[in-house]
Amino acid sequence: MQLHQIKKNKHNRKAKQVGRGGTRGKTAGRGTKGQNARAGRKKRPEMRDIIKRFPKLRGRGKNFLKSIQQKPFLVTTSMLESHFASGENVSPKTLLDKGLLKAVSKFKIVASGSITKKLIISGSQMSEGARNIIKRAGGIIE
Repeated sequence: MQLHQIKKNKHNRKAKQVGRGGTRGKTAGRGTKGQNARAGRKKRPEMRDIIKRFPKLRGRGKNFLKSIQQKPFLVTTSMLESHFASGENVSPKTLLDKGLLKAVSKFKIVASGSITKKLIISGSQMSEGARNIIKRAGGIIE
């Protein structure tokens, strides 16, 4: 047996931890002085103060004046004049096929320009002016 082969009977004891800081001595990891070093420190997070400064807008948040309802896509009577032939049916599907709508969604026909063709319109909202223009041209509204 040699000196480097000898093993201990008992292992080293770890230092006993105490309630006022344990293994970290002196300032116990709190730095020195000031509000942060004191007992019972309760610094509020900075973000909370920022949130508290915001006006309390209940319900709809900061964009409360924006409408919740989806606005319909506007299709003008001049668009119908240029894309449809006389006697053709105007519906969400045909508007989608002609490329006037990007997806099947709400749309509304509004008066802008005149129509000379007799169109059959179904499944759409329309303004009073557009309704009059279409009827004057001999169109049918279903």
